This record gives sequence, structure tokens and C-alpha cells, in this order.
Amino acid sequence: MAELSKSDESQESTPNVSEVEVVDAHSESEAVAAIEAPVERGEPILQVRNLVKHFPLTQGILFKKQVGAVKAVDGVSFDLYQGETLGIVGESGCGKSTVAKLLMNLERATAGEIFYKGQDITRLSGRAMKAVRRNIQMVFQDPYTSLNPRMTVGDIIGEPFDIHPEVAPKGDRRRKVQDLLDVVGLNPEYINRYPHQFSGGQRQRIGIARGLALNPEIIVCDEPVSALDVSVQAQVINLMERLQDEFNLSYIFIAHDLSIVRHISDRVGVMYLGKMAEIGTDEQIYDHPTHPYTQALLSAVPVPDPDAREHRDRIILTGDVPSPANPPSGCRFRTRCWKAEDKCAEEVPLLAVPERFSGVDTPAAHESACHFAEEKDVVNAA
Repeated sequence: MAELSKSDESQESTPNVSEVEVVDAHSESEAVAAIEAPVERGEPILQVRNLVKHFPLTQGILFKKQVGAVKAVDGVSFDLYQGETLGIVGESGCGKSTVAKLLMNLERATAGEIFYKGQDITRLSGRAMKAVRRNIQMVFQDPYTSLNPRMTVGDIIGEPFDIHPEVAPKGDRRRKVQDLLDVVGLNPEYINRYPHQFSGGQRQRIGIARGLALNPEIIVCDEPVSALDVSVQAQVINLMERLQDEFNLSYIFIAHDLSIVRHISDRVGVMYLGKMAEIGTDEQIYDHPTHPYTQALLSAVPVPDPDAREHRDRIILTGDVPSPANPPSGCRFRTRCWKAEDKCAEEVPLLAVPERFSGVDTPAAHESACHFAEEKDVVNAA
């Protein structure tokens, strides 16, 4: 009898598999409900905290051994608010595109958190992750290779409806695709054409239409105009600004061209070697930069006025960008910085408002990761 009672007790203490599945499904439903809920005014729609992505370096053919890691993204944090555009700039290889892929969950983060409407999307899967990807879309850099050459424009733009059929029933999909073509400034009758029959600017408009298909809240733009001519760049940027107002979109806009970033962005973040060097409003970053790297970038911007170009303080950095597989200790910019001291090699500067500007009502009071941050006028210097 004792054995029977012990057996009964063990059966009661062992959770039922079906009960566990119900609990998981319930938590997933709660996550989906939170993701689909509207964001309160003034609250960030996306919060990135200490985001890290390291790519392992291995040695050997049969028995691979990790001997290091490429620290592509190493502790990036920022917020994105409803209806705003956050521009991200920096040199090639600084980790901008990796951040974009992490936000889309195309790459799994090594560490850190990405909160979308309060849900950490780095830990989501299944139906909850599918709901996130419906609300966060991406426009890629190359407007040709990002489109399948064997699919018509109608199939490319309508493909998201196959994955999310609740957005557009089958009978309405052709009309929906034609409406999207019209929204981005293309003839709706082009629906049966192929990507090679369009120009670069038109192909990028197709990519934007595909990004708009599911009525997303956030669009991650990974250098969407870098492969286009200057006149076409202006058309695409103006289109994106109009669509932002029309659909209340939030953009993360990655680019090399500082003038384009200033034109479209509400706030700007400057990245260097996997870290955020400085972040603030467009006025704070462009007119009142405090980080030496930002100042060097802005001093390289072409100036149309010959007199201003002749008298401005041109900052020329020495040395090469360090390898992300072996970044410098302390401040990563110190090997190229004219302000570097022993402290820069020993302590990692925090991304925060500099102490000298703390509590002072000045545009220079914005977050900067520098031990010796100070304001310097480099654009309008005369």
C-alpha cells in the first residue's frame, strides 16, 4: 500500500505535458496581445539595451576551435519613439548593418535586450515573433539584389500577404498591391513587370512598398539610398518623409551621407567600432558636437561656400580603424584621438551627458561617450 500511495503521489507531483503547453500558449498569447496594443504617447516603441553581437573566429578544419571573436556590436543602447526617425551614422564596419539585422532578429544577439512595446523580442519565438516581424519591416541597401528577379512586382509586394493572410484576404490582394504601387508613386499597371524592367529608384520604391504591405509601425532602413543617384536619392527621401506622416511610421535610418541623415532624422546616433559614441537631436549633433569622432566626421562634410571651406578647422584623423576582433582597451577611439590621455586607455567612457554640461541648459548637454567631451564648432567655423 505504501508503494501505491508513493506512486500516486509522484503522479500528482509530475506536471502534465498538455498543461505545460497550455501555459506556454497562454504566455505567447499575452505577448502577442502586448505587441499588438497601441503605444502610449511619449513612450518609446523600441528600447535597445546593451546589445551585443560577437561573431566567433575559429581555427582548424576538422576540429574547429574558437580563438577569438569579431565584436561587431558591443554594448549599444538607444530608444526609438513613435513617429520619429533615428539616424545612425558611422564608418564602414562600425556595426550599423549588424544592428539592423539584430532588430529584425535576422541575427541572434549574443547578449543584451531589444524591447518592442515592453516585450523582449530576443527571447520570443513562434506566433509572438511572427507578430513582431509583421510590425517591424526592413528596406535593404541594394534595390536590385533584395528583389527576386524571377518574381513579378505583384508577387514580390504580395508575398507578405501569404505569410500574414489576415492582413489581406486573397480576393483583395491584387487591389491591395496596386494601391501600394500607387502610394509609392508607381503605375499600378506595372504589377506584372519584373525587377529588371525598372530603374534603381523605381526598384527601391518597390522595396518600400513591400515594407509597407503589412502596415508596420517601424521600418529599419539599411542605407536605402546609397546605391542611387543624387536626384533619385532626394525623391526617395521625400517619399519616405511623406509616408511617415501618412502612416505614422517610426524609422531607423542608417546611412553614410551626413547631410541626408540630418535632413530626415529627428535624432542621430554616431557609431564607432561597435559602440555608440554620441547621440542627440539633429541640432545637438550637427551644430554642437562634443565627441572628437563626431567632430572629425562633420569636418569632412563638403561645404558649398568656398570662403567657409577655406577657413574652417579641418580635422584629419591619423592611423587606421582598429580591428573589431582586437579593439583597443578603454575608449575605442583613443588610438586616433588628439585628446587621448592615460585615462582613456584604462576606463571605458560611459554614454552619458558630460559632467561639465550636467544641469546646464545648452544644446551641448546630450549623451557623449568621451572622458573629455567639449563643444567644438566644426561645420560653420570661420
